[in-house]
Amino acid sequence: MEKISVNSTLCDGCMNCESMCESVHTASRIKIIKHDSAYYSIVCQHCENAPCITICPTDAITEEGVATDKCIGCGLCVMVCPFGAMTFQASVAEKCDLCADREEGPACIKSCTKRAITIVDPAKIKAKNQEKYLSKLAGVYETDSKKGGIVHVLTSQARARLVLEE
Repeated sequence: MEKISVNSTLCDGCMNCESMCESVHTASRIKIIKHDSAYYSIVCQHCENAPCITICPTDAITEEGVATDKCIGCGLCVMVCPFGAMTFQASVAEKCDLCADREEGPACIKSCTKRAITIVDPAKIKAKNQEKYLSKLAGVYETDSKKGGIVHVLTSQARARLVLEE
């Protein structure tokens, strides 16, 4: 499941995303909070085994969002959300649904002037990280042009191969 990600180094705390989300959904489903001179987002992480889905007594909460006609406003979902991303509006639970009803995609992304908000696919990030890790294990290391110079890092496995080849 895709997720909203906010790059805290790009976010300037303008709150355009919150305003746009609120105008689309009557209440903002994303919160930007300042912590130690940086801005971070509180937004639904679309958990794999979501506790809000599990605890909902009326099955109003799904991976896609909240069925407002089923929600009884008990607040159990708000209590168990590990990210504090569930909200209430008029005694009905709300969570980010990635603006599923909008053809143009999430309103918060479209409103971000700094382009700090993106949609990420954790499975793709995981695959990319695994590929980088395997490259390091194999003794291949991409140079970082920002740091200057050429660096070649030998992992313990690559060093072992060198010893065996000698």
